[in-house]
Amino acid sequence: MARLIAYYLTALGLSLALTPACRALAHRFGFVAAPKEDRWHKRPTALFGGVAIVLVTLLLGVVMGPDTRVWQLIACGLVISAFGLVDDLLSLKASTKLVIQICVASALVFFGLRLHWTDSLVGDSMLTLFWIVGITNGFNLLDNMDGLCAGITLIAGGFLLAGMYSGGAPPPASLYLAALLGAISGFFVYNVHPASIFMGDAGSLFLGLNLAALTLVAKEIGTPTSGALSVVAGPVLLLLIPIFDTTLVTVMRLVAGRRPSQGGRDHSSHRLVALGLPEATAVAVLWALALFSGGLALSLQRASQGWQGILAVTFCIAMVIFAVHLARIRVYETTELDNVPATGFTPMVANFMYKRRVAEVLLDLCLIPIAYYSAYHLRFGEGIVLSVNYQFFLQSLPIVLACQLTSLFVMGGYRGTWRFFGMMDAVVFAKGVALGTVSSMMVILFGYHFENYSRAVFVIYAALLMLLLSGTRASFRLVSEFANRRRSVGQRCIIYGTSGASVATIREAFEEQPLKIIGFADDDPMQSNVRVAGYPVVGGFSRLLALIDTGEVDCVVVNTRVADVERLQKLEASCRAHDVDLVKIQLNLKPFHVAS
Repeated sequence: MARLIAYYLTALGLSLALTPACRALAHRFGFVAAPKEDRWHKRPTALFGGVAIVLVTLLLGVVMGPDTRVWQLIACGLVISAFGLVDDLLSLKASTKLVIQICVASALVFFGLRLHWTDSLVGDSMLTLFWIVGITNGFNLLDNMDGLCAGITLIAGGFLLAGMYSGGAPPPASLYLAALLGAISGFFVYNVHPASIFMGDAGSLFLGLNLAALTLVAKEIGTPTSGALSVVAGPVLLLLIPIFDTTLVTVMRLVAGRRPSQGGRDHSSHRLVALGLPEATAVAVLWALALFSGGLALSLQRASQGWQGILAVTFCIAMVIFAVHLARIRVYETTELDNVPATGFTPMVANFMYKRRVAEVLLDLCLIPIAYYSAYHLRFGEGIVLSVNYQFFLQSLPIVLACQLTSLFVMGGYRGTWRFFGMMDAVVFAKGVALGTVSSMMVILFGYHFENYSRAVFVIYAALLMLLLSGTRASFRLVSEFANRRRSVGQRCIIYGTSGASVATIREAFEEQPLKIIGFADDDPMQSNVRVAGYPVVGGFSRLLALIDTGEVDCVVVNTRVADVERLQKLEASCRAHDVDLVKIQLNLKPFHVAS
């Protein structure tokens, strides 16, 4: 442990000293990243941060002594970072970078690194090649916002180092990783928002290649894992954020008719900012997800695959739903979407997304086993008791799946719209879950004569499934309302009166001009200091006039059927004097006639 700390601190000190020197060198010779339409930063920023990371890591890697694996990582890392530096200076074509990445990845496969996901040597070699190239590109794409790539690398690398070290003398690969983390930490100090230096492709490609390769090296020196879940899910969860971001960007660019290699402000971090989060908060959200997924990866390696497996599967489903939320955020211009080709991949994806009911059924096909298996764990705990009842779980699972999906369909669980999920939708799901639970028990008891099943399991199962079904559906409405509340643009609006149209109706009326709702004003003293539809009641009529006088309001919506004429005249005069829009929401039912 002392050697690991020594290597980390040495690399940290060297990086803290070398990074400012690289920044000064970049400014002196004009090697800066200029702001572009498809880039996030708004001011010229020095490159060469990756040079500091690479030099410090390779220097400590060389002095640690002869080790075959470390020398292989040094050689391949030096090659990929050199071409990354050339790309920073000359902007190589995407195809050229891909060829270089494949060549370097092929060298690592030749050196014997393997994923061990399949018994086929050829198949596993190709999967390993794809893994190295994919992760390398993933980190390259993830370097799109201040501190994001460096922070994710520190988190993933920290968990990877914890998995590689099991006491005693640390293996050389773990010392190399400690040096890498120290070098990144020193650079990270200058890269957090607002960043004064970028790592560039020289740094992001180097980090991606090393972490992709070190996850494979860890399999050779770490504790052997058992079961397909830990073998496959371990490295995927460890590097989930770059995998997630790369997949989301690639799919959405294809759907929008853009090249996957084309740059743009359409990454997960950019979409979170478009949702209403500040830049630093958006980066912190992705850091938090990386922490959780890294912790899951480490727990899968070191513990039994009971609750860890359930959490891993649930987290992956949650990330898929998170991706759907992010995909719904508009980040492309209308003119780009108008040029989507009429044939090919795009309409196929759009047609599948239109069949959202299929996606709902597939989601529930995952949630039902999760709830049922979790109920067994909660009822019987770990150990011999769970093992004895596990066979019954396997035998009864198909019955529970069939009965539950049929019950949800019969009760109307697949007729609602997630964006408008409400209490009555929850009632529908409650009826569906209750019918599915009861029918499952009846079939198990009378159809198959399973006498020793636990009724408590089904009570727990029903409660868990209800939470999962309602949570997944309600998440779309919650995210939509969160985005509206966090909106940083639009007219600042006060709604006068709480008894008229709903907030959703008011927003619909202002579709062409988005609103940033501040809250409600209401003359009823019983409404003071309360929240209506999630917005505060800021006060009464006098408070409304005060907000108008101080210039905190751009628009007032009169949303009450009964109002004092004198007050309305005062309100109109105040709005006219301060150039504030005054509108009224009025709902009328009129006979509808279709022209013949």
